[in-house]
Amino acid sequence: MNKNDTLVKTLFVGISLCLVCSVIISSAAVGLRDQQKYLKQKDQQSKILSSAGLLTNQKSIEELFSAIEERVVNLDTGEYEDSLDPKSFDGKKFEAEDYSRDPLTSIKLTTDVDISSLKRRESFKKIYIYKEENEIKAIILPVRGLGLWGTLYGYLAIESDLNTIIGLEYFSHKETPGLGAEVDNPRWKSQWKGKNIYSSTGEIKIEVIKGLVDPESPEKKYQVDGLSGATITSRGVSNMLSFWLGELGYAKFLNRLKEEIERKESLNV
Repeated sequence: MNKNDTLVKTLFVGISLCLVCSVIISSAAVGLRDQQKYLKQKDQQSKILSSAGLLTNQKSIEELFSAIEERVVNLDTGEYEDSLDPKSFDGKKFEAEDYSRDPLTSIKLTTDVDISSLKRRESFKKIYIYKEENEIKAIILPVRGLGLWGTLYGYLAIESDLNTIIGLEYFSHKETPGLGAEVDNPRWKSQWKGKNIYSSTGEIKIEVIKGLVDPESPEKKYQVDGLSGATITSRGVSNMLSFWLGELGYAKFLNRLKEEIERKESLNV
């Protein structure tokens, strides 16, 4: 047989096989796109519920999440942004580099305030509220900030006093397994419950310290054990919370909400 004919046939079979495989893979990717989107949404909902201590095996994630109220907050005013529908609001779009350059939807952060290396801060954030008998029991706030290898994305849940932490959950990060990735360790996450954010004078005190928290220290209610061998990640978590709980983050919203809760409580007395 002619060697050229053999080469042509071999190339034909190889190219045909590649084309068939490409079609199969592309079709599978398109066919599974909706399923992937659903699973991603379900995972995020589970993290939101878990941060607030609401995740249980007794009910489905969909059923549990139906009790969560979604609202979009304008960080510049501290008010709810009713012009934006929470159901269709895409928070990631407001974080995208090209979109977030719009001065109407974000602000540029100077180096002296950009402690979490965000570069820009979006003006609108979707937050989550859990109520029982029309009373707020938990506020879940999206947070993000630079770790060692990339941005950590998560949810911080706080009680209705707006000072006591319920939990902290991350749904996306690039930290090193066994080191910075210990932010996913249940033992480490359990330390956040009951910690206080602010001092009596309103100063942000919550932090991940270096080493272990001293049980005899008066500061222990503001401190969480450092991640062993992951100093940069630990510092990143502290900086992330300091930023998002400060004036450029949710502070205006939390202050407004606190006034609203206190006003409602005074009317019920």
